[in-house]
Amino acid sequence: MTIHKPVLVKEVLELLEPSKNQNFIDCTLGAGGHTKALLDLTKPNGKVLAIDWDENAIDVAKESLKQYSPRLVLINGNYINLKEIVLENNFENINGILLDLGLSSDQLESSGRGFSFQKDEPLDMRYSTDSSLTAAQIINSWSEKELKRIFKELGEEKRVHKIAAEIIKYRRKRKIKTTKQLVEIIQRVKGKQQSRIHPATKVFQALRITVNNELENIESTLKQAIEIMPSESKIAVISFHSLEDKIVKHFFQKESKNCICPPEIPECRCEHKTSLKIKTKKPIIASEEEVAENPRSRSAKLRVAERI
Repeated sequence: MTIHKPVLVKEVLELLEPSKNQNFIDCTLGAGGHTKALLDLTKPNGKVLAIDWDENAIDVAKESLKQYSPRLVLINGNYINLKEIVLENNFENINGILLDLGLSSDQLESSGRGFSFQKDEPLDMRYSTDSSLTAAQIINSWSEKELKRIFKELGEEKRVHKIAAEIIKYRRKRKIKTTKQLVEIIQRVKGKQQSRIHPATKVFQALRITVNNELENIESTLKQAIEIMPSESKIAVISFHSLEDKIVKHFFQKESKNCICPPEIPECRCEHKTSLKIKTKKPIIASEEEVAENPRSRSAKLRVAERI
């Protein structure tokens, strides 16, 4: 198993300001790096409710973080059900919520579900095997038009027409079942790797986001977070994709205003009330030192807001 390094830990802690006996929610446990840091700063009685969709992540944390029991509440679930999870576990007095939208390198390297284009694995990409849609189903059954759309919108891939056409051409002869097959198809269009970004990166990203319904889940989770957060608690979101960051940015901006009526309406009719105070005018990014030590932190952006 790889050693996963959580990103922006120092910055997250500075902005969430965890202290003695406070309670936090980590919506994306992963390898447990952020959860451990929060537990260390909230002893002796502070608790962390840590959620992960991947059952393996929960199993690993039970062992790697066992010294923090019973201050650690581990939940195998999807953060899309945040409010329900919090109520079911009677988790109260919340001081902060963290949502790290990055994929754990442990999931990439050890899941066997085809998250990595560096390995030859089944084209799955599901965070949870309880879900039905897989990357293989998308690649083998979705129309050329649909493939072009997700590659462009969710992967920000430029050569969508040729890649989608090559996929259609290939699958007429045989099913595309593995990551190796898909990488070879993409490389026929884009050539071998000529920069630090692998030619298959953007297509794989688009597939992963689609399989796990990631973008839709973000805004829904943010809405639930506001409902369960008491006044003066904080929410921190780390995104790795421009579309993710855009959703978080716009949500924070909307919730920091009293009125969200269109400009052409002279008097407020929406009755919207401010719920958040933005703590980061611009997203916090990783330092040069962190990027050098952990290259995946290069694309990380942290935004934080406080509940009013």
